Amino acid sequence: MAHFETIARPYAQAVFQMARAQKRLAEWSDTLQFLGQVAADLDVQSILASPRFSAAELEAFFLGVGEKQLDDHGNNLVRLLAENRRLIALPEVARQYEALRATEEGTLKARLISAQPVDDKVRSDLAKALGKRLDREVELEPEIDESLLGGAVIRAGDLVIDGSVRGRLQRLASGLNR
Repeated sequence: MAHFETIARPYAQAVFQMARAQKRLAEWSDTLQFLGQVAADLDVQSILASPRFSAAELEAFFLGVGEKQLDDHGNNLVRLLAENRRLIALPEVARQYEALRATEEGTLKARLISAQPVDDKVRSDLAKALGKRLDREVELEPEIDESLLGGAVIRAGDLVIDGSVRGRLQRLASGLNR
């Protein structure tokens, strides 16, 4: 999938500012997550990328799918994005909105990628230690990647802490090649 960071940024910022002013950060998270999931579907992506469908048809499709989940503000966002043919950027709009919300609320979602499942106590301890280091409340989302061989990798925004066996072997090989 193409990267839409630049296209999504003004939309995410505008929605965030409006949500903050209305004190509806959580509701907008739900709305954007829903819209982002719809737009991320591979079949929907092919429709959004196709020039055969007009902006009005794409708008009608999204408004129909979100009929029960979207309020007037959500419908207006869909109309604006459809008019500008930016619906395909919705997953990135949702991601950037969540980053803005996390900054506002002093929280951070990080990924804990490990070769095997990590028990809740260890995950909690890691989240506390990382939260102390970053001066934020951290929520670790577990992910399994057997190619790591052992250990774990933590990804929190731009911060990557690689304590995996694979990472250690790569650093060792790089050091030997010098």
